[in-house]
Amino acid sequence: MDTLVLALDFVGTFVFALSGAMLGVRRRLDLFGVLVVAFAAATAGGMTRDVLIGATPVAVLSDWRYPAITLAAGLIAFAWAPAIERLQQPVRLFDAMGLALFAVVGTQKALDFGIPPPMAAGLGMLTGIGGGIARDVLLAQVPLVLRAELYAVAALAGAALVATGHWLHWPPLPCAIGGALLCFGLRMMALRFGWHLPVALQSRDGEPPESMR
Repeated sequence: MDTLVLALDFVGTFVFALSGAMLGVRRRLDLFGVLVVAFAAATAGGMTRDVLIGATPVAVLSDWRYPAITLAAGLIAFAWAPAIERLQQPVRLFDAMGLALFAVVGTQKALDFGIPPPMAAGLGMLTGIGGGIARDVLLAQVPLVLRAELYAVAALAGAALVATGHWLHWPPLPCAIGGALLCFGLRMMALRFGWHLPVALQSRDGEPPESMR
């Protein structure tokens, strides 16, 4: 299981770095800017989780493979951006993949450090959404998690399945795969059908209704 978690973490790091790098390319950043956004998108969530659970020094700073993976993903995106763009909605696809993998990995790592399942699920969600928040802040836009279709909710659903499986003593491998598929499926279905949480009512001029002032 430890090998699987590490493999999923590496894959999630790569696809999140790729999503950040592609968004940086779209914003016409230079090579250094693309690499910085790729690194932030791939590592911010995991670093926050590791600090909160006491797994220090954090993995991204103690294992050379993490920065190497983000560097490789950033260079690939910078060099072959036109080819990657031919994929349908590449940034959102890679982002959904990273979200699913990091939600599962973050939950499992928190459980391994003795965090109770409910809080472990929350840390799994944080692992999934943290990189996207850092990426969007660097690019001066409202974080996707605050405005997108079922983003954090999808991460929490996948993380909750892993945490529930641990609590019920289910086999960890099927729970990890199921959690990742659940998160990814919810995110892609939300993109396809526009599922989202309710938003506050507004008047025609964009101000809150008179009754809410």
